[in-house]
Amino acid sequence: MASVNVDKLSLKELVDLEAKVKKALALARDRERSELKKKMADLAETHGFSVAELFGATRGRGPGKNKSVGIAKYANPENKADTWTGRGRKPNWLVDRLKKGSKLGDFEI
Repeated sequence: MASVNVDKLSLKELVDLEAKVKKALALARDRERSELKKKMADLAETHGFSVAELFGATRGRGPGKNKSVGIAKYANPENKADTWTGRGRKPNWLVDRLKKGSKLGDFEI
């Protein structure tokens, strides 16, 4: 893996790097979670059980709903650390910009 000398990066570069790291962490967690679920299902099956029998059925999640919600989709152009996933209440920085005529698509990551 290539090393990055963070001491020589500008503030903008550091903020961009932080956003990339947060996104990579979220994706890695999702990947690890799905791999662990698969291993647990395989192990339960080898002993004649299902995961639902051992841990109970997962409530509130239908097919296709195991997508992670925590990944940011929108970012403040002035401060890339200010992000929003697109769910829940819009952050103040976004509401202010939308009132001034900007479009939501302008802030997509």
